[in-house]
Amino acid sequence: MRSSQMADPPVARQTRHERSHHGDVVVDPYEWLRDKEDATVISHLEAENAYSQALTAHLERLREDIFTEIKSRTLETDLSVPTRKGHWWYYSRTVEGQQYALHCRCPVQDEADWTPPTLDAGVDVPGEQVLLDGNAEADGHEFFALGTFNVSSDGHVLAYSVDTNGAERFTLRFKDLDTGTVLEDEVTNTSYSSAWSLDGSTLFYVTVDEAWRPHRVWRHRLGTVAHDDTVVFEEPDDRFWVSLGITRSQRFVVIEASSKVTSEVHVLDAGAPESPLQVVAPRREGIEYSIEHAVMDGEDRFLILHNDGAENFTLAQAPVDDPSPPRWTTVLEHRTDTRLEGVAAFAGHVAVSLRRDALPRVALLELAAPGPAELREIQFDEELFSCGLGANPEWEQPYLRLGYTSFVTPSTVFDYDVDSGDLLLRKRQPVLGGYEPRDYDQHREWATAPDGTRVPISIVCRAGTDRDGGAPCLLYGYGS
Repeated sequence: MRSSQMADPPVARQTRHERSHHGDVVVDPYEWLRDKEDATVISHLEAENAYSQALTAHLERLREDIFTEIKSRTLETDLSVPTRKGHWWYYSRTVEGQQYALHCRCPVQDEADWTPPTLDAGVDVPGEQVLLDGNAEADGHEFFALGTFNVSSDGHVLAYSVDTNGAERFTLRFKDLDTGTVLEDEVTNTSYSSAWSLDGSTLFYVTVDEAWRPHRVWRHRLGTVAHDDTVVFEEPDDRFWVSLGITRSQRFVVIEASSKVTSEVHVLDAGAPESPLQVVAPRREGIEYSIEHAVMDGEDRFLILHNDGAENFTLAQAPVDDPSPPRWTTVLEHRTDTRLEGVAAFAGHVAVSLRRDALPRVALLELAAPGPAELREIQFDEELFSCGLGANPEWEQPYLRLGYTSFVTPSTVFDYDVDSGDLLLRKRQPVLGGYEPRDYDQHREWATAPDGTRVPISIVCRAGTDRDGGAPCLLYGYGS
């Protein structure tokens, strides 16, 4: 049916509704649409869907063709590169015809060997345990999403959460990995993040409020009911949301409250889950920061990535017993051409995620006594690329797991040998159907905005295409 033959689109009724935030009154005539259980809302959404389907019915064959081609180029039976945590290698499997991944592990055979085992997707793995089968969890539900997936540091218990209705309010469960038994402990209304205590007896988790804002951190002790859980932290300001994690050293549970322009971090001793919280730096409007635990010159330190007087962020360090801003000492100076985006500390080095010339990159920072330091950037052959940190859970690991891709190179997993500087290729995602990267070219142009800002333009074309401006172009732009 063509648009000229269509009936008028459904129009949502307007009902006056006011919300007040910090003295500002907002009138939202469509607030009533938030109630997904209301029969009127459901009826309107069904009408919207029917209208959209009718309006795009002539594209059905094209959709099917595109889906079939994408599927034909995708290796459905596959597995990820194993990641070592403790005495196990963790990985996920996908199987043709199944919608969700199987999350697995196999035992480490040689404690001194950090080379991930080479696994064949079609061959049984000795000692393999399937920790969670997403297909079994999704069975009987129209929707399924996995939230947290967090194995205790001793490897005995899995904390995982599931959403089976699309509301992003997850049910948290616990599985004994020695017996395969799902424990009676269950917590509803949780968000994505979680963190284990060092001994695996306690899990910290986050719940959401009526507006789906993660706002409370709770402490749950295994073997107890959720009703007895304790609130560890609550964020009353509805501009802020809460996230939760643990340092790679397993020393500190980290709670971060963040708005769009401001953040505040609290920590507690992961070895003493009932210990009080310690604030790193009280929030100041417009100041963002994050922390990581490191050992520098034999002393425990917090590495603090912050933008206080540094638009592109700078890296500082402070003693863990008093990490307040007056104790911050600069490790990496601010640079106008480089934005620091993240830091990951290990026993012998620090990895820094950064962005320069509009390209995501990773660099190494050698740990030494407190004071200014230099970065050693990991180099690649391609002019354009995107590189970021992969799964790197182990404090003592000698390799740095990297994810890499470009406009012509499929997703690639490298391990970077910190001592030798060698890049070790672990996997490059196959693209079926005869794809050859050398058949394509990528390069960078720059445009200058009216205010003088240089704007990067990445160009991808068939190899050999003339650069005289005569070829047709599909232009895509994004900004926020």
